[in-house]
Amino acid sequence: MDKEFIATKNAPEAVGPYSQGIKVSNIVFTSGQLPIVPETGEIIKDDIRMATKQSLNNVLAIVEAAGGTLKDVVKVNIYVKNMDDFGAINEEYDKFFNGHKPARSCVEVSKLPKDGMIEIEAIAVL
Repeated sequence: MDKEFIATKNAPEAVGPYSQGIKVSNIVFTSGQLPIVPETGEIIKDDIRMATKQSLNNVLAIVEAAGGTLKDVVKVNIYVKNMDDFGAINEEYDKFFNGHKPARSCVEVSKLPKDGMIEIEAIAVL
């Protein structure tokens, strides 16, 4: 089984001992992406809409670095600190995927790395 570790400057560097993503055959698994702006290293902590969009952009950058596109995403997991943000997250998510509807989970968690508001990971099939 061929494995390829994915790394791109278009997404934040890993904040621990893991890769941004891994491609196994034609499947891409991204690591969870905080709303970190890759160019500055700053994390968005005060706007759930902007944070959702940034996390999704980071996920997509990893999928694209593996040779995929938005339409290749088949599963998304969302971890959020406050489920009261669910409506705003859904609106940004819907805009981002523009009619494409991968399977999805969204769970509230007590804490995220770097005290983030949201973390998103995905699986894509190329």
